[in-house]
Amino acid sequence: MTKTVTGSAIGGSQSPSARDEDRRMVLALRLSAISTAVATYLLVILGSTVRVTESGMGCRGWPLCDGALGPRVDHFHSLMEQSHRYLVVLVTIGVIVTAVIAWRMRKRVPAVVVPAFVGAGVIVVQIVLGAITVWTKNAPVTVALHLLVAMIFLAVAVVAAVASVVGSRSEAISGNGRLGRLGWITLAGTFVLMISGSMVVDGGAAKACPSWPLCTSSHAAFPLVVIQMTHRLVVGCVSVAIIVFSVHVMRRWRGIRAARAVAHSVLGTLLIQVGVGGVDAVLKAPAAIQDVHLALAGAIWVGVVCLASLGWYYAADPGSSVDADGPGDRLPSSPRQTALR
Repeated sequence: MTKTVTGSAIGGSQSPSARDEDRRMVLALRLSAISTAVATYLLVILGSTVRVTESGMGCRGWPLCDGALGPRVDHFHSLMEQSHRYLVVLVTIGVIVTAVIAWRMRKRVPAVVVPAFVGAGVIVVQIVLGAITVWTKNAPVTVALHLLVAMIFLAVAVVAAVASVVGSRSEAISGNGRLGRLGWITLAGTFVLMISGSMVVDGGAAKACPSWPLCTSSHAAFPLVVIQMTHRLVVGCVSVAIIVFSVHVMRRWRGIRAARAVAHSVLGTLLIQVGVGGVDAVLKAPAAIQDVHLALAGAIWVGVVCLASLGWYYAADPGSSVDADGPGDRLPSSPRQTALR
């Protein structure tokens, strides 16, 4: 179990100026981690826009765009592709800044160190994959891997953001605090859902079934229909898991107020996403609807990862007779924990 030493404990042996500096660094860490997570989400959405508008080869070189630092502003595909690269640069800077501050604050907020440095490693892999994708002229395998790693990177960025907030307030544990089997199943299922959605787009099956929820009026090749219907089956199963997990959070994670709000947001986004998915199928997957569809899917992924992170970092009261999944669980309130708040 990895415990976080909070500011109150440190503050007793610090001068007022040192405490002020400590608070400023914690605030900077939170701002950097949260900003990077938001920018990463926007990067994923912009990457989706590049894909659905077929702008992936808007720049035929890497890292320069057709030999130039900037794109041709009069060429839509070039502008989209290079804008995506500029945002990658900003996200990379955010990741580096977060990792540097996390290392400096490793004794104050140790929970952020691991996700911050994992994020720095994953962004390097993602940049290399982006270059390979361009060099291979958007080969389906590299495009799929690029999106897969993007979702992993987004998850890591969200975990770092959550850890930057909760890691300095309460006892951060590394041992599946409240997450439990249901949380792990939902997290894994949502990731599989993202992969299946990518397979639909990259496999050319987005327009295979122009009816919803069943595929009753398709003239597409059988393999494309299989890909589309497999995705819909995954959607149904994972949606049930997300709903059950979100309700579980709202009922039993009463001590974590942020969790209830996130769970409500996940359920609302899921409801909208199901409707958008149906419209996307009936209208034969227009680019704009596909983009909205992936943006909502990304938001659901962010919400589920956020809930899983909260469940991981928060434990039940060690002195309580109610287990971590019981209806009366709450944030740690042992004498030691109270003293650290």
